[in-house]
This record gives sequence, C-alpha cells and structure tokens, in this order.
Amino acid sequence: MKSIYEKCNLCPRECGVNRKIQKGYCRSGEKLLVARAALHYWEEPCISGDNGSGTVFFGGCSIRCIYCQNCKIRDGKVGKEISTQRLAEIFLELQDKNANNINLVTPTHYIPHIIEALDCAKLRGLKLPVVYNTGGYEKAETLKMLNGYVDVYLPDFKYISSDTAKEYSNAPYYADYAKTALAEMVNQVGNPQFDEHGIMTKGVIVRHLLLPGHLEESKKVVEYLFNTYKNKIYLSLMNQYTPMPEMANHRLLSRKVTDEEYDELINFAVDIGVENGFVQEGETALESFIPPFDNSGV
Repeated sequence: MKSIYEKCNLCPRECGVNRKIQKGYCRSGEKLLVARAALHYWEEPCISGDNGSGTVFFGGCSIRCIYCQNCKIRDGKVGKEISTQRLAEIFLELQDKNANNINLVTPTHYIPHIIEALDCAKLRGLKLPVVYNTGGYEKAETLKMLNGYVDVYLPDFKYISSDTAKEYSNAPYYADYAKTALAEMVNQVGNPQFDEHGIMTKGVIVRHLLLPGHLEESKKVVEYLFNTYKNKIYLSLMNQYTPMPEMANHRLLSRKVTDEEYDELINFAVDIGVENGFVQEGETALESFIPPFDNSGV
C-alpha cells in the first residue's frame, strides 16, 4: 500500500510526487512525522469526555490554510519521524491511559501508514473507536480506503465560496471536494451512536470555524449542511479563530470574531432547525488553546 507514495495522489492536490525522494504539497515525505500524542480535553464533549481524547497530531497538511493556528505542524517543521510499528504502540499506550478514542489529526497524507498501524494495534488488543479529524479537503476515493477503520469522522467544512477557499487555502474547489467527501463519510458510519457515557462511537461531527467578516458565508455553510443531512450529523460551530502574527495586516483576518457575529450565527442555526450541535462559550481565541508540539508521547 505504501507504493502509493511513489506517485502520491491521496488528496485533492494530486501533486503526484514521489515522496520517497521529495516532499509533496503537504510538506511530507514517505516517513511518518508525529508532533504530539497525548490525551486532549478540548474537543467536543462527546469526543473528549472526562478521560480525554487520545490525540495524535501528524506533521504536514494537504490544505495549509494561511491563518492556521497549528502552523508549525502545518508546514512539517516540528515532529519526530517514527515507524509504523511505533505508531501502533502509541495507539495502545493511549488506550492504556483510558482515552475515549484514537483521534487522528490531519492524517490524510499518511493513510497507508495508519491502516497498517491500526491493523497491527487491533491484533494486539486495540478496542477504541477511531476518530478521523480532518480539514475536509478529501477525495472520496481515498476515504473509501478507510471504510471499516474509522468510526467517527470529524471533518471541517471551511468554505462554500470558491473565492474564499482560493484566497485562504489555495483550494478553489474546496466545497466540491468537501461535499463529496462528507457524503462518503456519512455513508460509511451512518447515524450518530453514543455509549453509556455519552461518548460518540459512530457518526459524523462537522466543524465550521466562523472567520471574522465572513458571517454570511458561514450561514450558507450551515444552511447547506442542515438542508442536506438534517440531524444525521452533528454540527460544531466554533468561534475560536485566533489571529496569528502572519495575519496582523490582513484586511479581515487580523482580528478575532466578535460576540455579535457568533451569536448571529448560532441564532441562525437554531432558527432553521438545527438541533444536533455544539457551540463554544467564553474566551476561546487564546494561544493557550494551541497544544505544545513538543513530541510528547511520541
């Protein structure tokens, strides 16, 4: 399966590079790069719960948004190269720490490694649900490789406008890919299911980050998601946009989201009938919400 890396077309970029000798658009070669593996408590309540989510942050990213708060891992500048066997061990170590799940963050460019590691870990007793935590810029054909491996999909749905997607992520066809990818995700895992502790064991949660000055676009995203899936999915509407130093002079992204913007988005969602959803409360746009990518647990 790792032969895919010799002409990599795993993501919509389809850059086709031989990752054995050079890095792709995602800034990743053929070796696994992991920046952090630890219990994480700041996901949605049905993901983190009280015990925390067993989160593995992979280096590199296929979408590489200009405003990313995890820019160090986005650019593949931090992390440790590990073997597939070590990744399987990490999954089991997180299970031993009573994690609610295995949470794979920006995993697309390492799918062959991940499948191999999951097969190995399951033979050694891995029982936890697997969460696929992605920016939503996915190929449905690639996601089909994960059928039977992923229990909970946790994608972003960032943009509906091709102009916004091009400016912020160099991905003008983002919405087209995100729509077909989401359909495949829902088809694979079905309606939401929860255990006795309220932890999601099957299903899809779609995240949408409200960006400053983009309220109307966010309403269109919410409207599309609800009209298409009703309560077959959960929506997670986020206000945690954190202006990074690189955005200091940007015409829109240099500030945080206002309370008024976020309240209007939440009210819109409620008014059109959204019931399965999560909102953020309090001051979330703080750098302290960005975990340290210091190779913990790797």
